[in-house]
This record gives sequence, structure tokens and C-alpha cells, in this order.
Amino acid sequence: MRKFIYETLFVVLIVAALFIGLRLTIQTCIVDGPSMENTFQNGERILVNELAYKFNAPQTGDVVIFHPPFSSTAPFIKRIVGLPGERVEILNGTVKIIKPDDSIVTLTEPYIKETPDYNYTSPVITPKEYFGLGDNRNNNEDSHYGWLVSRNEIIGKAWLCIWPPKSWGLADNYHQPTAVPGGAVIIEKFTMSMTKNIQ
Repeated sequence: MRKFIYETLFVVLIVAALFIGLRLTIQTCIVDGPSMENTFQNGERILVNELAYKFNAPQTGDVVIFHPPFSSTAPFIKRIVGLPGERVEILNGTVKIIKPDDSIVTLTEPYIKETPDYNYTSPVITPKEYFGLGDNRNNNEDSHYGWLVSRNEIIGKAWLCIWPPKSWGLADNYHQPTAVPGGAVIIEKFTMSMTKNIQ
């Protein structure tokens, strides 16, 4: 009988430790609005990995949840497009990244709802800041309004959509195609708590 009690207590402690660990590293957010269509729909619930950027920096294509640099009732959810030291040019429906060495990369963006109907060129992105755009480019409040995403204000990286059941799956954190010798292309697609709304 005593052995059974000890074993039960051990299992309870393990479960409690796992639960607390998950609560400290993952939170649930509810998408509020159309800004990330077609990647995320209004009302969907997603799990956010809060440890994603503790040791690694955000990358182009990552979907991040963050506090915007102005008063807001909820955190924002956007896709990282430009990195520190780069410039972002949006012209004729195409997004181009101007690297620090002045080389230009045209983004491949299968995730957007439609091409942007505006033109914009950013200044050089400052250290520890990022240029973020919503996937619903023409119905969005994002960095093309002149503000940036601060590294210090990033809550985490979108990891998993858990509701509704038909939307269940890993988040579409899309890394750009990479050319390899012979002209082939490797497409890297990394699709990897309080509940709060995110815009």
C-alpha cells in the first residue's frame, strides 16, 4: 500500500512539474481580426513558443507575437520580413530585401492573401528591431506604417494552431527558398499560459 502511495505521489509530481514548465514556456493566444489571413483566421487559437528567441534571433518568415510600439488592447501577430541592417522595398506588389552589402533578395511569399496595393521603402532597420508585415497585406496595421518590431517586445513565435479542429497544425513559419549548386531550390518550411487576443 505504501509503495502504491509513493508511486502515485511521484506521478502527480511529474505531471505537476510538466504542467508548470509548459505554462512558463507556452501560452495560448486567440487571433483577433483578419490581419494574418490566409495563414491564420479570426478566432483561431494558437500556441506561442516563448523560448524560441531566448538563444536565437528571429528570422525572415517567422510569425511572431509581440507588443507594438504604441498603446494597444492586445499584442500583435505579424510575419518578420526585414532584419536589422536591411531595408525593405515594397514596389508593384513585390517585397524586396536590400541587404547591408546592397544585394537584393526578392521574397517568395506563398502565404499572403493578396499582393500589396501600396509602395513603400523603409529606412535601414536598426539593431534589435525587425520589419513585420501581416499576410493580409491590404487590411493591416504593420511596419509599412513606419514602426518596427522591437526584439525586447517579442513574446514568442507562433508554433501550433489548436482550434478549431479543422485548422489544427503547425504554424507556417516560412523560410525563403535557398539556391543550391545545379540550380535546384531547397524550400525550408519550419512549422515548428495565458489566453489572450492578438491582432
